[in-house]
Amino acid sequence: MSSRRTTTIAGSLVTASFSLVMIFSATAGADDQGPGSSKGGKAVDEAPAGVKLTTLLPERISVDNSSQKTAVTATVKNEGTKDSGKIRLLVVGFDGLTVKNVQGCSPIDKKNLPEGSNSGFSCPIDNLAAGKSKSYPVDATFDLGKTGKICLPVQTGDGKKTYWQQGPVPFGTTNPSPNAPATPLLLGTDNTPVGPGGDELPKTGVGRDVLPLGMAGAALLTAGAAGLWWSQRRPAQREA
Repeated sequence: MSSRRTTTIAGSLVTASFSLVMIFSATAGADDQGPGSSKGGKAVDEAPAGVKLTTLLPERISVDNSSQKTAVTATVKNEGTKDSGKIRLLVVGFDGLTVKNVQGCSPIDKKNLPEGSNSGFSCPIDNLAAGKSKSYPVDATFDLGKTGKICLPVQTGDGKKTYWQQGPVPFGTTNPSPNAPATPLLLGTDNTPVGPGGDELPKTGVGRDVLPLGMAGAALLTAGAAGLWWSQRRPAQREA
């Protein structure tokens, strides 16, 4: 009797432990990025009548402290009453945030990237119906020793007009946790770098921390999300 009872209790403990591990694993692997936000976004060129294009980024992401890997969901929406026609979404990384891959999209050639950016992908969309949205999983890395920004312009299919641009908007934390497995970052927050001192950015060039994107980028940061670097590139595209 005693032996049976011991076996039953041991079996219950094993089952409980297994359930706990399953629950913990599911929680740890959950993609909890919070609600989407259009923070840092602004309309640029006038869209066709009845078309209203915007983008969303997660309010928080998490960076693995050992691998620097992170994941972002980039969403484009048509909040208008008419279909968009051919458009494209660009996903561009700046400073410490490097875009490694966007599912279903093509990398942008380095010579076509905006000044100051380090990576980018172009996502062609044949048509986005009124009231619909399309989301793209983004694989990226984030160097926690730097600030990091992401930018989502929505353009015509040929790139001659930019209807909407979100960013470059930062992800970051003011409370770095270098000893934790991962660091949570919030949208719209300038990153406090993890490193010696933890309060000073490493300098990678003359005035890098003051004008990280050059003249066009500085104007972008001042204006919020004015979409200047794409609109400034348009005259050259027309001449070509």
